[in-house]
Order: sequence, then structure tokens, then C-alpha cells
Amino acid sequence: MMPLICRDSSLNGDTRAIAEQFGFDWLRSVPESAPYFLAYDFDGLALCPADNPKAHVRVDFAGGANDHRRRFGGGKGQDIAKAVGVSGYLPTVVDATAGLGRDSFVLASLGCQVLACERHPVVAALLEDGLRRAALVPDVADIAARIRLHVGAAHALLEHGLPEQPDVIYLDPMFEHDPKQKAAVKKDMQAFRDVVGQDDDTAELLDLALQQARCRVVVKRARKAEPLGGKSPSHSLTGKANRFDVYALAKVAPAG
Repeated sequence: MMPLICRDSSLNGDTRAIAEQFGFDWLRSVPESAPYFLAYDFDGLALCPADNPKAHVRVDFAGGANDHRRRFGGGKGQDIAKAVGVSGYLPTVVDATAGLGRDSFVLASLGCQVLACERHPVVAALLEDGLRRAALVPDVADIAARIRLHVGAAHALLEHGLPEQPDVIYLDPMFEHDPKQKAAVKKDMQAFRDVVGQDDDTAELLDLALQQARCRVVVKRARKAEPLGGKSPSHSLTGKANRFDVYALAKVAPAG
């Protein structure tokens, strides 16, 4: 169970609510054996390495890389926008592996309505906290409002629980695409690999997505990775580090 500490006693009530919602172990101090812990303060919820708590991971849609990409990222000219099919028509998107919500936020900033699914409780808690704080910032509140968070596995949701058929289903599987890659891993991705582990069932998720999407399924891959599940896409958009495999089912356009 992930330890959660509160850094200000006035926030004990909020901290208790987070612990109860996500099943964390709310403690006064971090056990010496814990390699990671969660900390809650007035800046929000953070995932901290025990050996270097300042190197924390926090979801911040109003600043840092997310804000820079929102303002200078290229808008509808970005590969992800082209892959999803953002144009005059703004498709509805299910981000089935939302993680820290970066791609969900990009798509929402372009005007898409996004259902972001995240099953790991630590990651889901960080994302929910980031969306809550973003809703309080005028510059990004309208973007955050276009993202709905589903805490739980996308598999069951795609099988039984979608209120309406999405235009596009987007997958960004969490696993090592290229075992030969030697580049340094960013701190948040390293935390993911340590805390979350790998997604080993995304081939099945792709099958479900192909059954449920109305227009297309998009899978984000490392540039030289094999197609997910061995399924060749209709076409791909390849950048310097990543590739978007597009499985086209119909034109991205209004239904009917």
C-alpha cells in the first residue's frame, strides 16, 4: 500500500479523503523501507522518491511543460492532432491509458472532449489532483473541463460501460518499447516504471478499442517499435522519437 503523508495539518481532512478514495496508507511519517511515497500540501499531491523527495512528480497543467506545449506546441499541426483527426470537426476521444494526462490535455486544448481512463491508483490520484487544480486557473479551466477522468481499467469500460460510442480511442501503452534504447529516462517515467510497472495487456485493449471506436484507433509507439499486438496500422505518422499508428475505421466526421 502506497504511503501518503500530509505536510500541513490544516489539510488533514483532504488527505484522509484521498487516502480513503484510492486506498493509500495515510501515515504521519514515511516508513524507512518505502522507496516512494505520496505527499500532499498546498501545491497539491506529489509522488516522491524516498531518497530524493525534491525530485517529485506532480501533475501541473497550468505551468511547466504542459503549459509550454499548450502555448507553443503547434496546435492542430502536431502529429497527435493529425493522427486523431482533429480538423474542423472535433472528435470525441477515449484516452484509454491516460497516465499523467499529457496527451489528454493536448487533445482537450485543441477542443476535443476527452474521457481519460487510468487504472493505477497512484497515477489516477495524481491526475485527479492535477485536474482539480487546473479547474481553478482561468487560463486552463476550460481545457480541464473538457477532460473527464475514469478511475479504473479501460477494458471493462470499453466492454460494458461507455455511455456513447467514441469517435477515436487513443492508446499509449506503458512498457519498454525498445530494450536497446540507452537514453536517460525522465524522472516521472522512471517513477512510473518503478511504481506502476509495465502494461502487458494492451494488445487485448487494442482489440477492444477496434470494436468500440467509431472512426479510428490511434496507438502511440516508440519510433522503431513493432506494431502493437502485431497488427499493422492503416498508416503511421513518424516523428523523431515517437510514432502514431492509425487504425482507420471510418472518416473522422460527424455521425450520420
